[in-house]
Amino acid sequence: MYLIAGFILSAVMGITLGLIGGGGSTIMVPVLVYVMGIEAHEAIGMSLAIVGMTSLAGAGLHYWQGTVKLKTGALFSMSGVIGAYAGSYLTYLLSPAALLLSFAALMILVSIAMLFERSNGRDVITHQGQSRLKTLAAGLAVGLLTGFLGVGGGFLAVPALVFFCGFSMKDAIGTSLLITTVNCAAGLAGHLRYGGFDVRITILVTIIAVSGACIGTALSYRISAASLKKWFAALIIAVAIFLIVKNYKALW
Repeated sequence: MYLIAGFILSAVMGITLGLIGGGGSTIMVPVLVYVMGIEAHEAIGMSLAIVGMTSLAGAGLHYWQGTVKLKTGALFSMSGVIGAYAGSYLTYLLSPAALLLSFAALMILVSIAMLFERSNGRDVITHQGQSRLKTLAAGLAVGLLTGFLGVGGGFLAVPALVFFCGFSMKDAIGTSLLITTVNCAAGLAGHLRYGGFDVRITILVTIIAVSGACIGTALSYRISAASLKKWFAALIIAVAIFLIVKNYKALW
């Protein structure tokens, strides 16, 4: 029963990635730990593999819609790879409870920033005059947190692209999937130094999640950018509260 529930929630994760370009690991890490019974550190490696492959599929689907900006995505990912690999060294400095609580605190900060950010009402924008240094710095920060907390980076990359690169919400969603794919690969390479994980479950969950990503991508073009932003923030806050409730007592 728990395995079936985990597969269903994996499909939800895929839909979320395709729909809002983030939230994959936000859902996947708690599902692996609390539903499928996988130890937190191992779950982080599995999450990076699952979310990375699902994001790759989602990026391909969004690319055909013209919302993946390759130049900015590549620049963001360059520094993100360095940060993700370096961040993976920090993961094992914290206990599982402290790791998940850190994850939750970061999620709440990002969601609040998204909710209070003023919308410019644009769905399509030009991307001229962007600061390369600002893009590289944002990529490095997102990459560090990707490797450290085992997150694909989408729930961080989307607001970073909106705040620092001036992207519309829909362009940020598509481009973040490309960035998430690269960051997951770098973070996974770092985590594999500490051991492997169950490959069979990882492959099965990935297939289910990719199917969900196809559904989510189709839905993303039927929903307004403002609504996508609200759904994005609400999902992150809900999962963060769950993680805090589950791990606060364990930490002490």
